[in-house]
Amino acid sequence: MGYRLVIFDFDGTLADSADWFISMTNGVAERFRFRRISDEEVAMLRGRSSREVVDYMGVAKWKMPLIAIHTRKLVAQHASKIPLFEGVPDLLSGLSKAGVKVALVSSNSEANVRRILGPKLAPMVQYYNCGASMFGKTPKFLAVMRRARITPDQVISIGDETRDIEAATKAGIASGAVTWGYQRPEILAEHKPTILYMDMAEILPSIVG
Repeated sequence: MGYRLVIFDFDGTLADSADWFISMTNGVAERFRFRRISDEEVAMLRGRSSREVVDYMGVAKWKMPLIAIHTRKLVAQHASKIPLFEGVPDLLSGLSKAGVKVALVSSNSEANVRRILGPKLAPMVQYYNCGASMFGKTPKFLAVMRRARITPDQVISIGDETRDIEAATKAGIASGAVTWGYQRPEILAEHKPTILYMDMAEILPSIVG
């Protein structure tokens, strides 16, 4: 079916930032006193759900907002090192030409997201609702839908983690899971997204119908 609004996650979905975030993890762990991880553990955790990853690393819930603020500052300092995935310009351009509204809901900051998208692509996103907490995307999905005045049955959210699927389900909208981001295809499939994308080129036809 076609959709009138697509809500994208950013990191790991449109931006090829997963490896960068992983490279920063142990430094952040030292600062906020949670578990450091080895390369072997990184590979293992890609096959776990978002909630399992947080539990495994022993991140206290009260520290998560502080960690998010610190991480956004790191992204701002290193934004030039974070590229978009190949195919993102064509995808956003195709959605714009088809008249599909585009939103972006991310735990990253709007300033970081706009900088990485660049001046040509950033205006193709009509709605930004950034700064989401790790498990707090559902209210932002609902807020975007209210602003766009589009009903849930005409909306799909697309992300690269199990928490994105969970948030979409709670918001009553379709979910798309991409396999080129942080989590492995098998763990995403276990969480039953509406669509499992194996390639960026599959997204546009699935949305415009």
